[in-house]
Amino acid sequence: MKILAINPGSTSTKIAVYENENPILVRSIRHNVDELATFAQVIDQFEFRKNLVLDELRKENIPFDFDAIIGRGGLVKPIAGGVYEVNEAMRNDTRHAMRTHACNLGCLIADELATMLPNCRAFIADPGVVDEMDEMRHITGSPLMPRITIWHALNQRAIARRFAREQGSRYEDLNLIVCHLGGGISIGTHCQGKAIDVNNALDGEGPFSPERAGTLPTGQLIDLCYSGKFTKEALKKRISGHAGLAAHLGTTDMMVIEKRIEEGDEQAKLVVDAMIYQVAKAIGAAAVPLYGKVDAILITGGIAHSDYVVPRLSAYISFLAPVSIYPGEDELEALALNALGALRGDIPLSCYT
Repeated sequence: MKILAINPGSTSTKIAVYENENPILVRSIRHNVDELATFAQVIDQFEFRKNLVLDELRKENIPFDFDAIIGRGGLVKPIAGGVYEVNEAMRNDTRHAMRTHACNLGCLIADELATMLPNCRAFIADPGVVDEMDEMRHITGSPLMPRITIWHALNQRAIARRFAREQGSRYEDLNLIVCHLGGGISIGTHCQGKAIDVNNALDGEGPFSPERAGTLPTGQLIDLCYSGKFTKEALKKRISGHAGLAAHLGTTDMMVIEKRIEEGDEQAKLVVDAMIYQVAKAIGAAAVPLYGKVDAILITGGIAHSDYVVPRLSAYISFLAPVSIYPGEDELEALALNALGALRGDIPLSCYT
């Protein structure tokens, strides 16, 4: 089986070609700010990114003859985890998604490319809107604002399954806390194969991150909304985009920030230490749904490479359970293996409605 996996991100389009379980091409196509600035909306980048994928395959002399093409899922309505075949309902909801992110392009590009081939199928797997929380966990103090989940479902599940394999166990038999440290930070409580609680890492819950504000003081936020100083769109950027480390320190680049700390920048140290503290508190809270019976805490994402963040975070949380570090992410491999499992019939296909 030959699989093409496509993972559009804010500043890159990552692709991988697999033959069965074996990667034969893995690429990250970077996009600079000027390139993307020419598009009014993210959805307008569709042709640009699709053509970049085709160009990369041609450049590497990889024949365009796939059994399946799988894209990163978009921010559509809440759905259960699993593999979904792209259909008209999914295409329509993705084109009109209320939340904007480059991941919305994943299923659309996969579907368009699959139509260019006979007998090629288009899939998504574990999109960021996977919601497996029960009704009680959605309730907040206002019936107008229930909790929602937007998180790194694909990578968290991939890392959890990888850890289970390494332990000679199964993901479905373990209680895990998985923390993805990236531009956004998501922390999931995984109880025997199900994510029973997780934060909205995109626009409003949990620790602040390089790009996101996380949980904010509600009263002060309302005052800002009516201050006359900001438009609605400007305030949204203060929550997701120009928030977190970007707002405090003017950059999201942890290598740059760590260098500033090494050179004696006390403000940079204070802000990063505050982020680590908030992440640690959220991980502690994630142990509550498991009644403290946690087999392991898994730290993943780009910031898991940081020699500054990881030891300090581990010092806060290691009393809860053993901590394992998985820097970066396994999303392309996870996509490819999910598609392979669906083609072979090892993974049941879900229907998006």
